[in-house]
Amino acid sequence: MSSTKHITFILLFIVVILIYFFKITWLQLDKSYKLTAENNALRRVVIYPARGLIFDRNGKLLVYNKLYYELWAEPSKVKPFDTVLLCQILDIQKELLKENLKEAEKYSKYRSSKIFGPFNEKQFLILNEQMYKFQGFEIRKRFERTYVYNSAPLVLGYIREVGKKTVDTSNYYKAGDVIGVRGIEKTYEQYLRGKKGVRYYVVDATNKIVGPYKHGKYDTLAVAGENITSTLDEDLQQYGEKLMTNKRGAIVAIEPSTGEVLAMVSSPSYNPNDLNTTNFKNNFQKISLNPEHLLFNKALGSATSPPGSTFKVVDAAIGLNEGVITTKTVIPCHGGFNIGTHIVKCHHNAPIDFYYSIAGSCNTYYCEVFTRLIRNKKYGSFEKAYRAWTKELNKFGIGVKLGIDLPEESRGVLYSADKFNKLYGKGEWGPFRIISLAIGQGQLGLTPLQLANIATIMANRGYYITPHVVKKIEGQDSIPAKYHQKHFTGIDTTYISSVVDAMQQVVTHGTAAGIRLDNITQCGKTGTAQNPHGDYNSVFIEFAPKYNPKIAIAVYVENGGYGAVTAAPIASLMVEKYLTDTITRPWLEEAIINKNLMKRGHRTDKP
Repeated sequence: MSSTKHITFILLFIVVILIYFFKITWLQLDKSYKLTAENNALRRVVIYPARGLIFDRNGKLLVYNKLYYELWAEPSKVKPFDTVLLCQILDIQKELLKENLKEAEKYSKYRSSKIFGPFNEKQFLILNEQMYKFQGFEIRKRFERTYVYNSAPLVLGYIREVGKKTVDTSNYYKAGDVIGVRGIEKTYEQYLRGKKGVRYYVVDATNKIVGPYKHGKYDTLAVAGENITSTLDEDLQQYGEKLMTNKRGAIVAIEPSTGEVLAMVSSPSYNPNDLNTTNFKNNFQKISLNPEHLLFNKALGSATSPPGSTFKVVDAAIGLNEGVITTKTVIPCHGGFNIGTHIVKCHHNAPIDFYYSIAGSCNTYYCEVFTRLIRNKKYGSFEKAYRAWTKELNKFGIGVKLGIDLPEESRGVLYSADKFNKLYGKGEWGPFRIISLAIGQGQLGLTPLQLANIATIMANRGYYITPHVVKKIEGQDSIPAKYHQKHFTGIDTTYISSVVDAMQQVVTHGTAAGIRLDNITQCGKTGTAQNPHGDYNSVFIEFAPKYNPKIAIAVYVENGGYGAVTAAPIASLMVEKYLTDTITRPWLEEAIINKNLMKRGHRTDKP
């Protein structure tokens, strides 16, 4: 026998031995359930803990648990029973009951499987009286999530039964368990889920419990999940959702000094109770297949539409820091910026200074700033200058994920130099090819979260703290350290302050003068993003008050028209509501709430 054949023979022998070993182990394990069932007449009951509660930042209860019931069965113990009676009690079709029993037996004859549920208290009371007629069955108590308000479903998330893949790869989850999906429920699952307990009972021949086994010697207690305090201000959250009625888009509000998310609105939305345990099967498909993509969080993932002129505050800060402009720089505007055969139109026709370039939102000014940045001689080539520019944008949280404690965050859209090389050819592109980036158009897309983060950076005069939606976890000294860390842009504070002064002028006598408040100093920037599918997308970023700011906010409304028309009023109303808990412009509030933009144009964001 050759050496190769000898090795092959040995390997085959080992594989066969391993297969037999695993098969015998499985049979012994499965047999142990049989021995327990037949010889010891024991019932092992898993005690499911209540998940941790979720509160808003002011202590308002947002999510709690409500008791419900499930019917489980161990196929080896099931004796002939009155299927009609059981189906009547549970209001279940006979075919479904039989199918579920068949699946349970296929899984294991000697292990309990869920047969039906959830069912309510009334059904439980009736069934519990009749359980002696249904040998091999047991009722298990569970908890379903209940949402106090019809609000913030994509921030809170939901729970559902674990899939087979999770069961096969987890040491904790078993068939029939539930797990957090999306939002806080998913990110903080390990804290919210608690710890399962187990009780062992002695049962008689009719499946009635005689008493605890060994006086509960082997029982373990269930441990409830830890409560979580979110950063949300529920009143502000609900107000934002009200303002976004019949509109597509998103609102993100952040407390600048902490990075705590005060509100996160994705519109249109759904009632979180529609996906609780009782309603899940009836509603999930309907919600998931809704053409408005109700399960897609537009605040985190909507980056297919550009930021428009809100982006100018970033290029202003970088331009000052790089020295390509100063606050005294005046650039002539003659209704547009000519570059090659391309013209970027502008509504101005006069010399424009730095402050009015932001207050009046001059396209020509920022096309010139961008051209100077990309042609900056200190980098040697426009490609190297562009790479340096994108690195500066990354420091503002643009083109990268911010790291919020919610799943499905997008990094947005920011083309690299390598991508432009591939698209146009190396050395064949420059400011003339990508000039639209100067005014927040073209190959650039920011999520509403990133836009709110830019407002936060301006509020903090040059840095941001990673945005997050959880403020406190019960039993933990602190939330993860990364949600306390400051991220500095490297822009000189003096230059940021100059941009802030210009942002104040946007509201006092600039493009957003219509939202001015006498008692609050607002600093903002309008944006009107081009949309090939319909009317312009309305964009606005803001923070307030100017000194010691308490709130930074971004509003993105699809097909909302000019930034000053829809997004700016929404942001201003949100700021006034949060800072004063009063609305002094009820006519504006009513006009915004009653504005229906759902029939205007088409959707521009895609999951």
